[in-house]
Amino acid sequence: MARSGYEHLEQESFDRPRRRTRPRTKDRPTYDDAHEAVVVTVDRGRYTCRLHADEEVVVTAMKSRPLGRKGVVVGDRVRLVGDVTGVAGALARIVEVCERRTVLRRTADDDDPVERVVVANADQLVVVVALADPEPRTGLVDRALAAAYDAGIDPLLCLTKADLADPGPLVEIYRPLEVDYVVTSRGQDVGPLLERLTGRTSVLLGHSGVGKSTLVNALVPGAGRATGEVNDVTGRGRHTSTSAVMLRLADGSGWIVDTPGIRSFGLAHVDPARLIVAFPDLAEMAPECPRGCTHEATEPECALDTAVAEGRLDLARVESYRRLLRSRETTY
Repeated sequence: MARSGYEHLEQESFDRPRRRTRPRTKDRPTYDDAHEAVVVTVDRGRYTCRLHADEEVVVTAMKSRPLGRKGVVVGDRVRLVGDVTGVAGALARIVEVCERRTVLRRTADDDDPVERVVVANADQLVVVVALADPEPRTGLVDRALAAAYDAGIDPLLCLTKADLADPGPLVEIYRPLEVDYVVTSRGQDVGPLLERLTGRTSVLLGHSGVGKSTLVNALVPGAGRATGEVNDVTGRGRHTSTSAVMLRLADGSGWIVDTPGIRSFGLAHVDPARLIVAFPDLAEMAPECPRGCTHEATEPECALDTAVAEGRLDLARVESYRRLLRSRETTY
C-alpha cells in the first residue's frame, strides 16, 4: 500500500523551535542601590513618588515586571531603581513594595468580594462631615469608623461648617464611642485640626461638598485642590477631586491624603470578630458569649447584654458598637 507523503516525517519536526536564549538563573538582583520613596499619586500605571533622602525630589516611576499584579497604592513605601533625578521625562522603576503597616480598604458594595485599597500606611482616618449644606449622613460616618477600627487606624471626626449648624447633636451621637473630634467653620483658622495632624499620616474621607478640598488648601497652601458647590436640588456635592493625592503639611510635620468624594463605602471585608477588638471593654466580655454569637441585639444570650444588666458595661456604648455592626448590612 502506498505510503502517505507525510508518514515518513518525524514528530519532532513539528515541535516549536526552541528559543536561542540563555537559561534563566535562580539568582535575582538584590537592588542594594535602590532608593526608598513613598507613592504620592497614581495615574494610569504611572506612580509619582517622593524620595525619602530628599522629599523635594519628585520621581515618576512604573512597576517592574517581577512585581506582576501586585498593587501599588498611595502611601506605599517603595524602592526605586533607574533615573531618580526627577527631571522631566525621567522614568524610574518600582522594584519592591515594602511591608504595609496599615491598609484602609473598602468595597464598592456590601456584597462585592473585591477589596479596594484606599491608602496604605496611614495611622489616622479623618472623617469629614458637614453639619449643613449638605446635611450630615451618619451612615457613611458609621461605615468609615468600622473600616478604621478594622484596619487599626485611629479615627477623627472633622465637623465642618459649624457657622451653619450646631455640632452638639452630632457630637452626642458619637460620644459613647469616644471618638476624638474637631469643629471648623468657613473662613476660620484650621489650627485645631492641624494640631491633630502633626506627626501623623492622615486620610481625609467624606462625601462630596463637605469641604475636604477647602481644608486641604488651608492646610497645604498652594495645593490647588478644586472646590465645588452643593447641588440645590439633590443636596449633594459634585466630585472635584478625581484621584487620591498625598501632600506634606506646610510645616513638614506630617502628611495628609486627600481622597475623592465618595458615594458608597462597602464593608464586605470587615470581620465582626476584628471589629470588637477596637473596643477593649466590650472585647473583655465577649469570651463569655456562646459559640457563634454575633453580638447583635437579636442574640438571646449575648454576654454584652448581661454585662449591661449587671452594670459592667455602658448601654450607650454597646448600642453604638451594634450600630457599627449594622452599618455593614444597611445602605445609607
